[in-house]
Amino acid sequence: MIILGELYNFSNKEKKFLNKKFGYIDFVAYSNQNPKEVIDNIKSIKNRREVNYIVLNTMNTIPDELIKYLINCKINYITIKELFEIAFNKYFISPRMNNLDFLSTIKTYNKFEYIQKRFIDYILSFILLFLTFPIMIYSSWRIKKESPDGPIFFKQIRVGKDNREFECLKFRSMRTDIDYFNEYTQENDPRIFPWGMIMRRMRIDELPQVFNVIKGDMHFIGPRAEWNRLVKKYEKNIPYYSARHIVKPGITGWAQVKYSYGTSEEDAKEKLMYDLYYIKNWSLWLEIKTIFKTILVILNKEGV
Repeated sequence: MIILGELYNFSNKEKKFLNKKFGYIDFVAYSNQNPKEVIDNIKSIKNRREVNYIVLNTMNTIPDELIKYLINCKINYITIKELFEIAFNKYFISPRMNNLDFLSTIKTYNKFEYIQKRFIDYILSFILLFLTFPIMIYSSWRIKKESPDGPIFFKQIRVGKDNREFECLKFRSMRTDIDYFNEYTQENDPRIFPWGMIMRRMRIDELPQVFNVIKGDMHFIGPRAEWNRLVKKYEKNIPYYSARHIVKPGITGWAQVKYSYGTSEEDAKEKLMYDLYYIKNWSLWLEIKTIFKTILVILNKEGV
């Protein structure tokens, strides 16, 4: 595979993944080189190894000379956007703010899809309530035992569909008697009491959100319901962040099972790409895959 251009700067982790999935990856610069140099670079690579794909990682105008050569190569071409969906199962967000292609692909559920979603919501919510009721009772007891100064439930204003705010319900996992402020939970955060840490790792703290799902504030599966304070910041700094709010948030979701717990704005951008992929490609099969991966996350005790 040859990746032509520098529109998106791949991380080392992404490069390793591409090498594993597609074989050796070559990067060819484009914006600062004339067409002849680009053609010579591609020819040199083709002489050394077989090339099956060329990824068009550029939005610059491609001159006729280079276009004619690429046509004659008779190789499979894919855009950087297509590569993201095929290889990473996430939606490509261009570093440039002038790309509105997503407006034609990121759409809310139609009426039939919404009925399916709500059916899944009720079925999974009542099954989860039935199976976890003893855990919820035990968690309530442990919270009062280890952190008696605060309430059992933690309520926070989150942003839902169409930017409507709602009160999200979770089990409280942090102490209330420590003056410590940070927008993100840190590793070995001193606010988290022992049972709170277990709840977070196994996602037990998320269980009370089933009542938000039954009420209609959330779906069982969807983008993470984010704190309204962080949403305001993200919408200023992350392109197209508000697009995730065309659907209701979920207890679990594609971003939660594909990406680790976010502790920065850069993490929020990465998770947004998974959220937009989920919205664009929603199907019952993707819903089932998300449920299955959520179970694996819980069994592996990975905090997300």
